[in-house]
Amino acid sequence: MAALPRLDPIGRSSADPAALVLVLHGGRANSTESGEPKRLAYRRMLPFATMLARRPELDVQLLRYRVRGWNAPRKDAQLDAEWGITELAKRHPGRPVVLVGHSMGGRAALGAAGAPEVTAVCALAPWLDGSDPVEQLADRSVLIAHGDRERWTSPRASYDYALRAAAVTDRIARFDIHGAGHFMITRSADWHGLVRRFVMGVTGLEPEDRDIANAMRQPAPGGLRVALAAGRRPGADP
Repeated sequence: MAALPRLDPIGRSSADPAALVLVLHGGRANSTESGEPKRLAYRRMLPFATMLARRPELDVQLLRYRVRGWNAPRKDAQLDAEWGITELAKRHPGRPVVLVGHSMGGRAALGAAGAPEVTAVCALAPWLDGSDPVEQLADRSVLIAHGDRERWTSPRASYDYALRAAAVTDRIARFDIHGAGHFMITRSADWHGLVRRFVMGVTGLEPEDRDIANAMRQPAPGGLRVALAAGRRPGADP
């Protein structure tokens, strides 16, 4: 097993970025195989990281895990995410951290959100099983998105998790992406647009997106099963 995970910088950020984004890819429930970047799960998150890195105000890093697996009860991916947050905080003290994760990476992002530097979490098709805590999400902005043709993780579990999380944070929204599956290929532009609007809004680089803000203003369970409109251009009015 590798001694440490690794942060792979994406794009070229300012020497004094306004915010830090840690991107977390998926993996397996159990595996001690190497978390090399050639893995498809790692490459799947590269377009999201590259899209966000177009803004030089953001320092975007894609985390390379030590191993591919979650490996309960160790929660290796979450431990690596916590290491990544600490490392970013050392490099840029005082800057807010936004976590963006897919599948196992979504679970790791939600679990690692209790770090004091973290202000917002975006979990895409997160792998959850009902055992994950929510207390660490207090005072965080949280966005969860799930396709309704999912075959690998459970949209019902992410809804139940969002419902529990709404008891500790009043800034949570969950979107259903109709017609989309786990790998975010179908309606890929909508997945990317949602992530971009969320990150730009929570970092203050752009005005808060109207659809996301409206979902977050609704008391639970409202705002937790919002159908994502197709074809939204970044920054466009609904």
